[in-house]
Amino acid sequence: MLAEDLLAGGASAAQVVAGGAQFSGTWETCYRVNLESRIASRVLWRVAQGSYGCEEDVYRLAGTVDWPALFQVERTLRVYVTAIKSPLKSIEFITLRVKDAVCDRFRLACGRRPSVDTSRPEVRIHLFLTATEATLYLDTSGEPLWQRGHKIAKVQAPVKENLAAGILRLIGWQPGVPLYDPMCGSGTFLIEAAHISLGDAPGLSRDPGEFGFEKLSNFNAKLWQGLCRLAADRRALAPSSLPIWGADLSADAVSRARQNLDYAGIGDLVEVREGNLLDLPPPAAAGMLIANPPYGERLGETQELAAFYPRLGDALKRQYAGWDCWFFSADTALPKLIGLAVKRRIPLFNGPLDCRLYHFPMVAGANRQLRQSAAPERS
Repeated sequence: MLAEDLLAGGASAAQVVAGGAQFSGTWETCYRVNLESRIASRVLWRVAQGSYGCEEDVYRLAGTVDWPALFQVERTLRVYVTAIKSPLKSIEFITLRVKDAVCDRFRLACGRRPSVDTSRPEVRIHLFLTATEATLYLDTSGEPLWQRGHKIAKVQAPVKENLAAGILRLIGWQPGVPLYDPMCGSGTFLIEAAHISLGDAPGLSRDPGEFGFEKLSNFNAKLWQGLCRLAADRRALAPSSLPIWGADLSADAVSRARQNLDYAGIGDLVEVREGNLLDLPPPAAAGMLIANPPYGERLGETQELAAFYPRLGDALKRQYAGWDCWFFSADTALPKLIGLAVKRRIPLFNGPLDCRLYHFPMVAGANRQLRQSAAPERS
């Protein structure tokens, strides 16, 4: 899906690699992917690559980059290091050596060095180390792209926005198809679906200056402003409402979801109600249900969920005939305890959590009745 976004942004030679996708293209492509991709977390610009055997090899590689030509000395910076099977013993030390190499190039060029800001740097330099190869990137995104800027009220353990957008694509949801999240939390699925329906580019909600490429010396403000205008002009005229609904058992979560929807400018388009999925009737005759239910880490929570899942399965069979029901969970007990046949399970990660996206199609009408009558009786 990320490669599809890259191609839609005008990329060439888009290729899926471990942990992402690589591509080539113009700066317009870079801007467009940052502006319009719903899947990307960051867009990194490769500026150097080479083999290494020790810390000094990486220092020399970083020193080959003409950093003063890429950004002004007044910009604050931070170096990030990711290593996989690297022989180097200290991530902290190699981080310092890369920073030293950058600052040494600035001292040679202008007699000054940029300052380091570990909280909100203007320029982010990423070093990726494998067992034998070092690659340096400049971050063109700044803050992660899943931070759309839509949410002001958050709840614990939310699904990130780009993961929510990817899940909506995986389940085959399209604008206009009724969508219901009965465990909506802070409203991430609702907000993503609404903005997809309206054709909103996710990057448009960011404030000016938020993107990393805006801090680089070659930033083309005229090109960027033109792309933003085109994206804004493509936004669909908002209807009076959208066939998107949310609910949550927690009154606090419902309040937060409504706050976030209002802040995102779509509070009048999406209805959120308070109540238990087991009791609430579905908001439409048929559609797609997507939910990220809780999962238990402690014994008491595990026991509560073991009692909840069978009731959930019964509620779906009783009230949701004709609905495609999808649940995203790290709880491996869910498919067994819910008592429904899983048509599809898709492995996904939510941060470090190994999760599954489970599909339970609820058979409607005569087919459903036929399956129930054919079931063996219990003694």
